[in-house]
Amino acid sequence: MTKKPKTSALQEKDGVSQSEITNTISIENIQLKRKAQPSSTELVAQIIKGNITALSRAITLVESSNINHSKKANDVIKQCLPYANSSVRIGITGVPGVGKSTFIEAFGTHLTNLGKKVAVLAVDPSSSLSKGSILGDKTRMEDLVKNKNAFIRPSPSGDSLGGVARKTRETIILCEAAGFDTIVIETVGVGQSETAVHSMVDFFLLLKLAGAGDELQGIKRGIIEMADAIAINKADGDNLKSAKLAKVEFNRALHLYPQKASNWQPKVTLCSALKNKGISEIWQLIENYIEHTKNNSFFNINRTEQNKFWLLQTIEERLKSDFFNQSQIKKELKSQLQLIEAGKITPFAAAEYLLNLKN
Repeated sequence: MTKKPKTSALQEKDGVSQSEITNTISIENIQLKRKAQPSSTELVAQIIKGNITALSRAITLVESSNINHSKKANDVIKQCLPYANSSVRIGITGVPGVGKSTFIEAFGTHLTNLGKKVAVLAVDPSSSLSKGSILGDKTRMEDLVKNKNAFIRPSPSGDSLGGVARKTRETIILCEAAGFDTIVIETVGVGQSETAVHSMVDFFLLLKLAGAGDELQGIKRGIIEMADAIAINKADGDNLKSAKLAKVEFNRALHLYPQKASNWQPKVTLCSALKNKGISEIWQLIENYIEHTKNNSFFNINRTEQNKFWLLQTIEERLKSDFFNQSQIKKELKSQLQLIEAGKITPFAAAEYLLNLKN
């Protein structure tokens, strides 16, 4: 008796074979898509037309650490420069929990209702351990992100100066070239981020909370000295009374400082981003400041000084990057770190040894 061959539900059966032509076409399509990266000139042409996809692509190039991307990004920025520098740049800072995202959404919506085009560059803190960022600003500004006259771009802070994304300055230029007349830069609200943002904006707004116990702390940290205005947020309901008291305290604090180079006396105002109160008054305040500083020429002088500052900052970053990317430095750095760990050399002696290697 002949045994029947065993069968299994898992047994593979012949199916309909795919056409080699179809496979070839699919591969070719994928390859074409991969190659369909626009040139610098094509990208700039689309940015100037206000194409958000092109703008996002350009910003990604600017933020990339790939050397080929950097060359293309520099070319794009150079071509965009003649179309830039036409916006009002506003820096917004405050401790975590002060309501920056809620405020920016209310503020941005108010500006778009006035016919403005608003770009929000939100810098998210990067973890010092995982190097990752949440980049959750688009979820926190769910209404503004749907607004056709608004553009929100969260960026990781990385390990750059004060937690501000290394390429924020270039991103401002790209957004201005795309037709955005108001650029809002939100800081991470910790460390030296305020100083870095202050060096790239025209107007610096400090958000505060009433009753948080930081009225005098603000004086010690020196942040008030940089502020062109202080807005006490969440000034509504039961918190309104304490907000008014805080306003008096901050006004007193502002008078402890010498007159600013802009000859502008910083103002203190109340607002409630959640209730949409005091937002229009803050914009009026900013307009008054811009008019004041343009009339006394401080506006242009300040931008020139900022450009000089960022030239020096860029040189420092480039020198640092070139130094650590040398193969010999990479090799010797590991051994010097091991010697420090073993207590056989001081950090200063190790640094001097590595710096002498470069020479």
